[in-house]
Amino acid sequence: MIVTANVIGFVFYKKKKNLYNAAFIILLLAGVFGGLGSVLALIIIRDPFALFYGLNIAYYLLINSLIVFILAILVTIIKKYTSSRTI
Repeated sequence: MIVTANVIGFVFYKKKKNLYNAAFIILLLAGVFGGLGSVLALIIIRDPFALFYGLNIAYYLLINSLIVFILAILVTIIKKYTSSRTI
């Protein structure tokens, strides 16, 4: 699910050419895939504590979207710095 969220974020980045949009899509997918992972784990394992599996996936995707967002900020800063230096 984590790889799928990153691939979907990459596809949105290629379409829109906006890294912030990709980070936001991954953030939204954290909730979607976290809920899906929880339901799937409840169906397969049939234990109420399996719900924490989905929450764990959501946590990793939140951290992942935070990393992508920080990278987007760094890329923006680097682009502004290099464009101001060339002028």
